[in-house]
Amino acid sequence: MIQLRPNGLSALTRWFPAGPAVSATLVEHVLGTGTGRWWADSALQPQVVAVSCANHVLLRGDPHALALGSLAPFADSYVEAPSRFLPVLGASFDRIVPAERMVYIRRAPAFSPAPRSPHGVTVRPLVREDARALAALGPTEAWIHASWEGPAGLAASGCGWAAFHKGRILTVACTYFRGSVYEDIACATVPDRRREHLAHACVTGLCADIAARGRTAILSCSRDDRASRLLAWTAGFRLQREYVRYATGRPTALRLPRPRVSLHAEDGI
Repeated sequence: MIQLRPNGLSALTRWFPAGPAVSATLVEHVLGTGTGRWWADSALQPQVVAVSCANHVLLRGDPHALALGSLAPFADSYVEAPSRFLPVLGASFDRIVPAERMVYIRRAPAFSPAPRSPHGVTVRPLVREDARALAALGPTEAWIHASWEGPAGLAASGCGWAAFHKGRILTVACTYFRGSVYEDIACATVPDRRREHLAHACVTGLCADIAARGRTAILSCSRDDRASRLLAWTAGFRLQREYVRYATGRPTALRLPRPRVSLHAEDGI
């Protein structure tokens, strides 16, 4: 797979149908924000196309067009791909672990009003000056701002809410992938402040902002993530679809090929 330059990438969106799915919002997010990367097996007449952002990878096309080792750049990632890609995924990595995912779409008001915040806790939208507080969450929660290329990007995006106590972020909810119709949201709470309904409060505020932008919030989580499923239900989300993604391990090749950058990504696309 070669990494494509930004020129002419909008033509590749035909590989990823629009709709209330993580794949559609991820594609639009990468196009709209410039985060993430586009890949293809060929710049001129691609038969396989991929888009990646924050360790999430969408893979489409004809797997028979791939050479051995082509998927190595997608090691240690979460790959969503049609089942026809399973043989080549299995041959490319030392392990692939399937995970059932559930996609919820916000169709109703919150089941109940957000409980009053604990004493000293303030729930509000993120602003640019909150970048340092986001960075202080540390590596365990760094995934929450990965789709915005780091704390500064999320803080300046206008797409996040957080619960603060004495300048420390306890919970953050944000648009993880921003589409033109749907916004895929995510939420993280520090371990020592869970079960205080802070996620409910942040998600409720975030969803109000998303609705004000004329868009609809969606939320995806693991089938086994009971806490996130309960949060989705109480915040007014209802199940829309299910899908399977694959967690990849290390490449089976001894050496990772260095990604090549196409100078003519727009040609023939």
